[in-house]
Amino acid sequence: MTNPESGWQFEALLIGGRSGVGKSTVAREVSARLVASAVAHCVVEGDNLAEVHPAPPGDPSRSGLTAVNLTAIWRNNAAAGYRRLVYTNTVSVLDSRWVIDALGPSTRLIRVLLTATDPTVAERLGQRERGSELEIHLERSARAAARLDAEAEDDVVRIPTDGRTVRDIAADVAFSTGWLD
Repeated sequence: MTNPESGWQFEALLIGGRSGVGKSTVAREVSARLVASAVAHCVVEGDNLAEVHPAPPGDPSRSGLTAVNLTAIWRNNAAAGYRRLVYTNTVSVLDSRWVIDALGPSTRLIRVLLTATDPTVAERLGQRERGSELEIHLERSARAAARLDAEAEDDVVRIPTDGRTVRDIAADVAFSTGWLD
């Protein structure tokens, strides 16, 4: 069954970006906009799909576990009639083939990269991370930002988050999907 509005069987909004850029917060606001417009969808936080320790044998990045868990979750959501996914994960906008594998070959991907400067991210992570891992998150975030900037393809929509409200950012993200009027 295809989505009569788009011609695709499934559509996935992939929200990527460095730690502290606001992926989860923006995804929740995008979801609120979709709910307000009665657009059926599901939201999956990619980081939660493989939050295990230690990493599975032979899968140090946990990407294999993430993929099989997304496949299982999507199978259940698709069986319930959902056709649109809002998915967050730092690097989801880089290698998206596994998302197609999880959702199916007739899936349209909308890839959005949220960006922010180091000072903005430091402020946000400083509010979120109260324990011993702030420095680790800051370093990991900086590495991810460099990788995302270098490797994201031209068709990835880049949306800056510095000095902007979550509502404004989410409006830009939601607009990029074509799911709202």
